[in-house]
Amino acid sequence: MKTKSKLIEIDGVGQILFERSNRAKHISISVKPFKGARVAVPYGVSFDKAKQFARSKSNWIKKHLDKMKQVEKEHEAFSNESTEINRAEATKQLVNRLNELSEQHGFSYNKVFVRNQKTRWGSCSSKNNISLNMMLVRLPDEMMDYVLLHELVHTRIKNHTHAFWAELNKFVGDAKGMSKKMNEYKVVLM
Repeated sequence: MKTKSKLIEIDGVGQILFERSNRAKHISISVKPFKGARVAVPYGVSFDKAKQFARSKSNWIKKHLDKMKQVEKEHEAFSNESTEINRAEATKQLVNRLNELSEQHGFSYNKVFVRNQKTRWGSCSSKNNISLNMMLVRLPDEMMDYVLLHELVHTRIKNHTHAFWAELNKFVGDAKGMSKKMNEYKVVLM
């Protein structure tokens, strides 16, 4: 039976996980916080060839590993300074603020759900049910309001077309800029 994965030392980078992948069509490298670097190796490609490829990309890998170390530090600092979130209090705070913004700007929605999600800040269904991540209460008020308004605008416009961003701009100013700024807070979701 062929080896499915192995750790291989790359000079100047350290150990990298090389893993066979049914889905990979080409050798690819990913770097993730708390997981490190991974090389997806398609069947039919040798680990030696994948190792040569990874060596040729060692500067890229090193740069991204350094970025991930920074993300990990930010996550640790954030986790250490933040106390446990009380779900009931978070729900109350988010629903109250959603209602304020909804009334202030003439939006209506069906139901609201507050969950502990790992990948999303919020979503709006086709039936105008809004789902919010309880971690929103850890964000600065301006960013929390941005997410709430983003979902409220989705009650009118169900996609991310130019019309959506133009509508959201009416309430938050630089919607695209705010969207980019939200990337700084991804660490909260980890």
